[in-house]
Amino acid sequence: MTSQTPNVPDSDQIRRAPKVLLHDHLDGGLRPGTIVELARAQGYDSLPETEVDKLGIWFREAADSGSLERYLETFAHTCAVMQTRDALFRVAAECAEDLAEDGVVYAEIRYAPEQHLEGGLTLEEVVEAVNEGFREGERVARANGHRIRVGALLTAMRHAARALEIAELANSYRDQGVVGFDIAGAEAGFPPTRHLDAFEYLKRENNHFTIHAGEAFGLPSIWQALQWCGADRLGHGVRIIDDIEVADDGSVTLGRLASYVRDKRIPLEMCPTSNLQTGAATSYAEHPIGLLRKLHFRITVNTDNRLMSGTSMTGEFERLTEAFGYTLDDMQWFTVNAMKSAFIPFDERLAMINDVVKPGYAELKSEWLFRQTAVTSGSAVSTG
Repeated sequence: MTSQTPNVPDSDQIRRAPKVLLHDHLDGGLRPGTIVELARAQGYDSLPETEVDKLGIWFREAADSGSLERYLETFAHTCAVMQTRDALFRVAAECAEDLAEDGVVYAEIRYAPEQHLEGGLTLEEVVEAVNEGFREGERVARANGHRIRVGALLTAMRHAARALEIAELANSYRDQGVVGFDIAGAEAGFPPTRHLDAFEYLKRENNHFTIHAGEAFGLPSIWQALQWCGADRLGHGVRIIDDIEVADDGSVTLGRLASYVRDKRIPLEMCPTSNLQTGAATSYAEHPIGLLRKLHFRITVNTDNRLMSGTSMTGEFERLTEAFGYTLDDMQWFTVNAMKSAFIPFDERLAMINDVVKPGYAELKSEWLFRQTAVTSGSAVSTG
C-alpha cells in the first residue's frame, strides 16, 4: 500500500477477507428455514410465523426494540427447537458452514448447555452433540473450498444458579473443542459477582473466560467483571465509553477504569448492530467503536446474534466501513486483535495470524493496488 491509496474495501473484498469472530451465540444464528423444519419435526407449534422469509423478518423486528430484555425473549423460539441431539448437531454444523462462507477463518461460538435439557439430554450429551456438529461443519466447509476452525464457549445464565457446574463442564471438555466459559443474560440485577465461585474455580484451573458486561448496564458491571471476577475479555464492554470524556476542543480524558482496560489490553467484544438494537448505541456513525479505535483500545468486531440482527461479519464490516471509512488496514487491525485475544494456545494464534490472516489481507491489498493501477493506466491512454 502507498500513502496515497486508502484501500477502502468493497463488499466483495470484505466478504473474502479472513475474519475472526469471538462473540456469536449458537442459538442466535439459526437459519430461519432450519427453525421451521425443526419445529415441524418436533411438533413445536408456537412459532410466530411458519413461512421462512416472514419468520426471518419477525426475528429481526422483534429484536429491534431498544431493550435487551425484549431482545432476549426471541431466544425462546430458537432454544425450543434445539432440544435433541440431531437438532443441536445440525444447528452447529450449519453455523460453521455459514461462517466459513462469510470468510470467517476462526470463531468461538457460545451457548448455554443448561437451556437444551428439556428433551432429556444430559449436559454432557449437549456438549458432545454441538462439538460433533462443529467438526462436521468444518469438514463440509473444507469440501466447499473454505477453511474455518470453531471453538465452543460454554455459557452459564446469570439469573440461574448453575455457573459452577457449567464451569466444571467447560473445564472437563477443554481438550475436546471447548475453549472457555462465559456468563450471559440480563445484566441489571444479576451482577457477575453472584458467580464468583465459578470464576475462582476457572482461575485455579488456569482456564479462560469472558463475561458479558458493559452492554445494558454501565461501568460497575465492567469493574466487577474485571476486578472481582478476573475476566480475560469483556463481552460487549461498549459502556466503557462512559468513563471517557471528550472536551469541546476534541481532547480526550480517560478515567481510571478506561485507562486500565486500555493499558492492560483487555479485549472488547464489540457487536455494533446488536448494540443498536438493544439501545447501547444510537447509530453506526455514533457507535463508541469509532472513538475506541482511535484511542487504540483492543477492539474486536463481532455479530452477537446473526439471526436476530440480520447480520454477518461481512455486514458488520460493511456498515463500519461506510460509517468510518475503514480500510483493509483497519480490517486487518481488528482481525489481528481478535486472533490475539482468542482462547486457543499462543503458538496456534500466532500461526493463524502469520499464515492465514496477514497473507489474506496482503493479497487483497495487492489486488486493490493493481486495480487502481489499471484504472490510472486506462485514464492515461484515453487522454493521450
